[in-house]
Amino acid sequence: MAGIPGASIGPLMHDLVPMVATLGLEYDADITPAHAVVVLRDQPDYRNHVGGPHAAAMFLLGESATGAAAVAAFGDMLDRAVLLPMTAGMEFLAIARGDLTATASMSGDANELRAIFDAGGRPEFEVVADITDADGTVTGRLRTRWTLKALKRA
Repeated sequence: MAGIPGASIGPLMHDLVPMVATLGLEYDADITPAHAVVVLRDQPDYRNHVGGPHAAAMFLLGESATGAAAVAAFGDMLDRAVLLPMTAGMEFLAIARGDLTATASMSGDANELRAIFDAGGRPEFEVVADITDADGTVTGRLRTRWTLKALKRA
């Protein structure tokens, strides 16, 4: 399996996804498809009516972690494929406060998914991110179904 080095993912995401830079998401340098960690620091401008991070900020954090796991697996293919989320569902499990950490893990075998793509298919795979607060309490969970779609050639 190729992918791209984990330390390259944070800068790449900040360049490709303006909203990631807007929220100042922090990416761990050791991202892999099985373990992608992204942090959202507590910021008053992104709080909700109960003083915690807004649901949309939590969703973006979780989706960014699932995307980081996908990029770790398939980032070397971005010259011929685009990674797209197909569905995403968020569970809000506890009131979140303070800094949040999303930890995502990809299911499915990346080599098998690459083979499907190389054979002309459009593979799908799930990545789940648990979002925890500073105490380690799981405050949210995002399940995202991703696909690899071939780029159209000009």
